[in-house]
Amino acid sequence: MSHKKFKIPHTFVIIFALIILSAIVTFFVPGGEYVKASDGTSEQLEFRYIENQPQSWQVMTAFYKGFTKQAGIVVFILVIGAAFWVVNSVKAIDAGIQSFLKFTKGLEKIALLRRVGVHNIVLTLIMILFSVFGAVFGMSEETIAFAVLLIPLAISMGYDSIVGVSLVYVAAHVGFAGAILNPFTIGIAQEIAGLPLFSGIEYRFICWLVLNIITISFVLFYAAKVRRDPLKSPVYEEDKYWRERAESDSEKISYHTPGGAWISYIIVMATLVLFSVYYNHTVIKVGNSRFDIPALIPILSALFALTGCLSLRKSVHFYVLNLLFFTIAFLVVGVMGYGWYIGEISALFLALGILSGIAAGYSANEIVGKLNEGARDILSAAVVVGLAAGIIVILEEGRVINTILHEMSLAMDGAGKGGSLGVMYLIQTFINIVIPSASAKAAITMPIMAPFSDLIGVSRQATVLAFQFGDGFTNMITPTSGVLIAVLSIARIPYAKWFKWVFPFILLLIIVGFLLLLPTVYFDLNGF
Repeated sequence: MSHKKFKIPHTFVIIFALIILSAIVTFFVPGGEYVKASDGTSEQLEFRYIENQPQSWQVMTAFYKGFTKQAGIVVFILVIGAAFWVVNSVKAIDAGIQSFLKFTKGLEKIALLRRVGVHNIVLTLIMILFSVFGAVFGMSEETIAFAVLLIPLAISMGYDSIVGVSLVYVAAHVGFAGAILNPFTIGIAQEIAGLPLFSGIEYRFICWLVLNIITISFVLFYAAKVRRDPLKSPVYEEDKYWRERAESDSEKISYHTPGGAWISYIIVMATLVLFSVYYNHTVIKVGNSRFDIPALIPILSALFALTGCLSLRKSVHFYVLNLLFFTIAFLVVGVMGYGWYIGEISALFLALGILSGIAAGYSANEIVGKLNEGARDILSAAVVVGLAAGIIVILEEGRVINTILHEMSLAMDGAGKGGSLGVMYLIQTFINIVIPSASAKAAITMPIMAPFSDLIGVSRQATVLAFQFGDGFTNMITPTSGVLIAVLSIARIPYAKWFKWVFPFILLLIIVGFLLLLPTVYFDLNGF
């Protein structure tokens, strides 16, 4: 008698099952909402039960509503896929990876670096960089673009796509969880709690260090295991796509500089001159600190003028790499200096794709064709983001999210200081699974938990830290996170396999997070 081998369901199947489960919940959980307190104060919110709205046939409309809810991220994904398809067609990234690997081999000649492991140093530095981005300005959606770059790099270094995702997505979100100056978590939560903006930074920095040491150690241990035996990777079969691409990309590259590359360079320089005139004074915001840099855009433009010319003398591949580098540089300046979000970043990458096509000598029709091919290739990632958002749509339209929150908050009664803080932390962790938006969660939970912390003798700063940890760790596992689903889809990692791999790590982080909360109760910490 033959037995069918269990097959992990497709990500679409898992998410649709969660939508159905959410709809079932709306039949049994009463509706609820938070309203302003009867005394009219804006700080306090009171809970009241209302009639729920059971969801049945609405599961079929949840996809459409979820797609419109996440329209910004969906378009962002399509633009990223389209732009990088053009960049890849030029073989610029392949040339960059080959040059980088030659460089790392050269470093292995140094005895000390060889003993430590050049690859370990490279992985560590990349993770620290993205963790800083997450801790300082809340990098999240931006990781989608960087995943396209770092997954092929990880594969070329002998690792797998999970390592590639860990370098950027996991690192940024651990930084996000242990944030130091993140305006989307600490900033909003402290403002609602009535605390000085970004106060308590000293202990938060210690927390960030601890979390990063654990994360980097975990990833390096796994990476070493995969490099020793690639078959131990749970995504070995799925990575066939990346390995085959790496093999085809390793073919000899014909280094040359077509006339279109110079045309692209002139177009970029003309644009940067205009930018330098209109944006000649930049104020970089890091937390509540502001740094006036009068000529940042002109300086970046001058650097591009120099490096662009030098790279063109080498080949179009290095010119496009240079274009990519400055795209990322302007992305960081735009986010931190001008408040850019996915709309502006999408425009930046679309320009990268078009200018790369011009540099390669493609005709207008060929550029459009490449952009279409890229959008088609990544379409499934965009579709799954819309589908995942349907879970939130069902719970919101069923009016049960606030009821679940209220019932969990009742569990804090009589638990003592440490116990109550732990319960707050677990509540925030659970809520993050269904409400991944940090700002929305802060607006809902902090008006309730901040006053409650006063009653039980726990500092409001500790409550904010519990919110911060609870908001961050489960971002890396919740199927309602559009960013997670997008990154996994780009990496071609099935959600079920990712869940199995990352779940022990998430549990470890949750336990460490609770241990890091205890000193805020039992020790006199600055700002707490």
